[in-house]
Amino acid sequence: MIEKLTNLVKHYELVVNKMSDPKVVSDIEKYTELAKEHRQLTPIIDMSKQYISLYNNLKEDEEILLGDDVELKEIVKEEISDLKKDLKSLEEKLKIKLLPKDPNDDKNIILEIRSGTGGNEASLFANDLFRMYARYSENKKWNTEVLSINENDGGGIKEVVISVQGNGAFGYLKYESGVHRVQRIPETESNGRVHTSAATVAVLPEAEEVDIDIQETDIKIDTYRASGAGGQHVNKTESAIRITHIPSNLIVTCQDESSQHKNRDKAMKVLRARLFDLETEKLNKQRSDKRKEMVSTGDRSAKIRTYNYPQGRVTDHRINLTLYKLDEIMDGSIMSLIEPLQLEDQKLKLENISE
Repeated sequence: MIEKLTNLVKHYELVVNKMSDPKVVSDIEKYTELAKEHRQLTPIIDMSKQYISLYNNLKEDEEILLGDDVELKEIVKEEISDLKKDLKSLEEKLKIKLLPKDPNDDKNIILEIRSGTGGNEASLFANDLFRMYARYSENKKWNTEVLSINENDGGGIKEVVISVQGNGAFGYLKYESGVHRVQRIPETESNGRVHTSAATVAVLPEAEEVDIDIQETDIKIDTYRASGAGGQHVNKTESAIRITHIPSNLIVTCQDESSQHKNRDKAMKVLRARLFDLETEKLNKQRSDKRKEMVSTGDRSAKIRTYNYPQGRVTDHRINLTLYKLDEIMDGSIMSLIEPLQLEDQKLKLENISE
């Protein structure tokens, strides 16, 4: 550990020196890359320097124990015990900080919510999840934009696709992918029976053009007249866009904007994210075939969470976590669910490294 941390501090100092080089400062792309690395390393370096200092103090005290000064030996014995405890504690924290970082964690996301089994009640629940993530994003000072929405007559949502832009958006919300189940008494239920419905959430890291190169020959673009609410232009112009990616057979539609060009841009953003997700899923499967993953972030057919309204509880089935604060969670306070999932993920990664 000490050798690794010493090398890390040296590398950090090299990054700092490069950032003050006039040639690098004038190269915006290079400087931005170094600044990002500097920002990621800074909290680790502070802890590393503290660890190195404690380690050096321990070595000095252990040398004193080999000497002849009896009085000094007694003084350092207690100090050595405290230093070892502090080093152990710091080492555990550093192990987590030094875990390989998911390269997608800092990316913006495309968030997709679809109603599942349960008819109108499932659509209402999809709308509740939409509001929950919108409130959470608002609290995080993230920007959200609805790229596509398909509402039903009962006040619910059949499907909504949202762009969420904010620091670490994917890193926080990637654990939300999967089937979310709700248990509650619908307003139309006269006998007071609890109904079970579901909605599916997909969290996709937003892909840049450099991540996914889409050839014009690989896509088929159709235009058609938009339907539903949206103003007088809706049924007069063919502004709605349907993009079919021929190699993967993925289809993306967008009709929310009056401009065909804007709808095309939004649809391409969603298509790029879905293709990037497919590639990432393939890669993750290759990497994780030999290891068990309790905290699933990719399988959107797996039931991950239940929201039970009569009991006021939320249960995450992946880590057997139950919280009796449903109202707070549905109002966007979901960090109490996210943090335990992050910790479990870190624990599993540490176990895999030590295997």
